Parts: sequence; structure tokens; C-alpha cells
Amino acid sequence: MSHESTAAPAPMFSLTLTGIGKTYVDPVLSDVSISISAGQILALTGENGAGKSTLSKIVCGLEQATTGHMLLDGQAYQPASRSAAEHLGIRMVMQELNLIPTLSIAENLYLNQLPQRFGWIDRPRLAQAARAQMAAVGLTDIDPWTPVGELGVGHQQMVEIARNLIGSCRLLVLDEPTAMLTDREVELLFTQIARLQAEGVAIIYISHRLEELKRVADRIAVLRDGLLVCDNAIGGYSSDALVQLMVGRAAEAEIDLGHRNFGAPLLRVRGIGRGDVVRPTSFDLRAGEILGVAGLIGSGRTELLRLIFGADRADHGEIFIGDQTQPTVIHSPKAAIAAGIAMITEDRKGQGLLLTQSIGLNTTLAKLPAVSRFGVLDEPAESAVADDYIERLRIRSRNSTQIVGELSGGNQQKVVIARWLYRDCPIMLFDEPTRGIDIGAKFDIYKLLAELARQGKGLVIVSSDLRELMLICDRIAVMSAGSLVDTFERGQWSQEAILAAAFSGYVNNKQEQTS
Repeated sequence: MSHESTAAPAPMFSLTLTGIGKTYVDPVLSDVSISISAGQILALTGENGAGKSTLSKIVCGLEQATTGHMLLDGQAYQPASRSAAEHLGIRMVMQELNLIPTLSIAENLYLNQLPQRFGWIDRPRLAQAARAQMAAVGLTDIDPWTPVGELGVGHQQMVEIARNLIGSCRLLVLDEPTAMLTDREVELLFTQIARLQAEGVAIIYISHRLEELKRVADRIAVLRDGLLVCDNAIGGYSSDALVQLMVGRAAEAEIDLGHRNFGAPLLRVRGIGRGDVVRPTSFDLRAGEILGVAGLIGSGRTELLRLIFGADRADHGEIFIGDQTQPTVIHSPKAAIAAGIAMITEDRKGQGLLLTQSIGLNTTLAKLPAVSRFGVLDEPAESAVADDYIERLRIRSRNSTQIVGELSGGNQQKVVIARWLYRDCPIMLFDEPTRGIDIGAKFDIYKLLAELARQGKGLVIVSSDLRELMLICDRIAVMSAGSLVDTFERGQWSQEAILAAAFSGYVNNKQEQTS
């Protein structure tokens, strides 16, 4: 068994798609023709629902095209499954992760090729191979026997990338690979991409982050409403021009937060913590305020929100709602919701949605009595609510009865947001609210967040995108190694100062360990 990161590809590689179309109930792809060869990096972009993920799934054997054909090295190519495509060196890191949470990192990496000795799994060999593969993507400080379910989504993303770099890889499809990564992890990924390109691996890089596409790609392909509207050298396009191609209109350069008067604190957190994951943390959230939380992956950002929301049990600390003099006991999400706290989770697939249910049900789930009569669901009322949010959030769908699992990732995220907007809680916790959402729709979300703040709600927003936080927040708190290390007011921050704070906790910990 070989544990090399990536075997050298065959000298010749070319993949040609001709007239590819895909129809479910309605067409989602129409007459797409495109090609890629060894060592090329093709950027693939477009709005949510434009057909990017569907096209890549056809290439990687997860979907079958309705029309058209493909050629691999000049021969007919129609993989019947993902494993069939992988056997030919075509691999995909999907936006929705394909990991088993109850198994360790090592077991997830080598699940189909576990080393054995005398009929038993050779754990020392497996651990050695896993550590080498994890080091390739910067996961050197994590025990390979850690269950994947205990990792944050960002670290899970790096494990998924590492898994797909094992063995022969001739074409690697990366679907929104940096959506949950911070700058340090992004740089590690780009190092791997440069190495793969030098070895002749072809790469399809799907992202809404135009600055990333221009940095890594040779060519840009843009899909809009299932049609290929651009396939050209990327150097000839400005970001504004690409946005025009993607959405048919220019994106705004900034957001008008409007005039707001901050009110009294809606939420007072005092000394809340859980082991070393979140050390004692205190802050206030005022009415009408947007408070950002920055930090590296693993810094405790998500874990802090989960403690406040009651998804994890705090070891110590208190939470006060409004002007209450007695702390509110929050030992479950149900208690948090009753106290007026909502949370938009970073893991929409695992924690945020009922994927087999309709948009309507998912939208009204947190406030079902409002669309029920005598304990029976009022379907017309449910549809009316969902239709309103479909229009407001520009959710690409057939109608409110469509199953959420059929939507693109970004549109699924909008459904999660719609649910909590409908619940109308005064305190709203957002964990990566624009993950997987295209650049045009991001500004729709930003405007919505600003409107919520103008209504007097208090918003806490965790994001891996510093520019996003600097664009929409009134204050930015920085987590590092489990501690809230600094808070910056609007007008007083800089990207360099926030990043320095984000690394400070780890530097201090290392100095303490060596002293």
C-alpha cells in the first residue's frame, strides 16, 4: 500500500465536455462545452444555483448528464460512480464534506485502504501515514486518532482535502475549498495547489471569492442560469466584470449600515467558559449593534456561540438577558430560543436543516404555532411565509414545496437564515452566515443584517472573512487559543492588528511552554 501524497500523473491528460445538459424537473445545465488539460487551473464560478456543483458532479461520477458527452484522453468517459472516477485519477473535494464523524482522522483518510498486519489494522503504520498526510495540509498539531466529529468544520475541510490528495490524482475538483478556512489555512491550501500544478495535475477551482480565483487560476469559466457565459483567460477580467457576468449586474463596493442608536445591552456574558476550548469570556451586546468575532480556526469562536446558545454545557459563567439582575439558565437550545436567542449554525447540513423536508417546513420550523390552527399545520399560511422569504432572500427554487436537499449549498444557507428571521428573536448569533453564498447574494444578506440592527436587534457574527467583518460590524472581538484577547471599535481596527491579535494567544502559549 502506498501512502504518497500524490503520485505523478500520466504525461497526457485532457478532459473535454461537449453539449453537457442536466434536467431534474427543470433544466439546471444547458449545452455546456469546456475542456481542461494537464497542469491547467480552471476557475469555475457563478451564482448559487447556476450549475457549478452539478457540472462538477457529472465530471466526478456523482451525477449523470441528461445530454452531451465527455472524452478523457480522447476516449469516451462516463463514470458510473465516484469511485469509478477516482480510479481514473479524477477526484473531488465537495462543499458538503464526505467524512464519517465517529471515526478518527486516520481512519477517514485511509478508510478504503487500511494497512493490515496478521489480519488486524496496523495502527502504527496507519498513524504514521496519517501524520504525513495531515502535515501536507498543515494539521501537525492534531492527534490522528481524534474523532472527526470533534473537529470544527474548518479542520474537517482540511481532512477532506488531505484525503483526496492520497494516491493518483490527475484532475482535482475543489468546490468552495476555502469557505471555512482562515488566511493561514488558505495559504497552506494554495501551496498544495502550486505543488499539484507543477506535477501536471489539472484543477477545477470552484469559488465565489474572485480574488482567490485571480490568484490561482489560468482560465475563468462563468455559469449563469445553467449556461456557460464565459470561458477565457482570467487575466483579461476585472472583479467588477466577472460580477457582471455572474449576476448580470454590478456588485456594490460597500454597504450602508444606516444611522443607528445603540441601546442598552440585550446580552451580557460574564465569565462563560468550557475547559481550554473557551476560557472565561465576558462581553456585552447592545441593541442595534453588530458585533463580529474573528480568530483562527480552532480559536474558540464557534464554541463560544454554542455555549451561549446552550448547544454545549458551560463549566462556568453566567448569561444575563436585557436588564435582568438574575442570570438566565440556558442548558439547551430550546431554553436559548425561549430566552430570545437564535443561532444560525455553520454546519447547515448536519445541524441547520431537515434536508428531506420542504423549504416551507424548514422556514417555519422555529415558529410552527404561528402557521397552525388547532394544532394542525395550515399549509397555505406556511407557503405564504416561505414564499415571502424566498423572494426577500432571492432563494433559487421552484416553489416553497421543493425539498431543501435539492437546493444548492448557498440557497440552503438562505433557508436557515429565513427560519430565524421568521422566529424574530432579539438576539441573533450568526456562525459563518455567508458561507457558500455568491458575491451578489452576499450583499443582500449584508443589507438584511443591517436592517435587523436598525430594528434594534443585537447581532453576533463569526466569520473567517476579515473583510466581511470589517465591512458590516460595529465592533470586532478577537478570539485566540480559546480566549477573547482584544476588541476593536469601528475606525480603530486594521487587518494587520486583528491578525496579530488572532495569533497572540498561540504565541503566548508557546512561550509559556518553552519558558
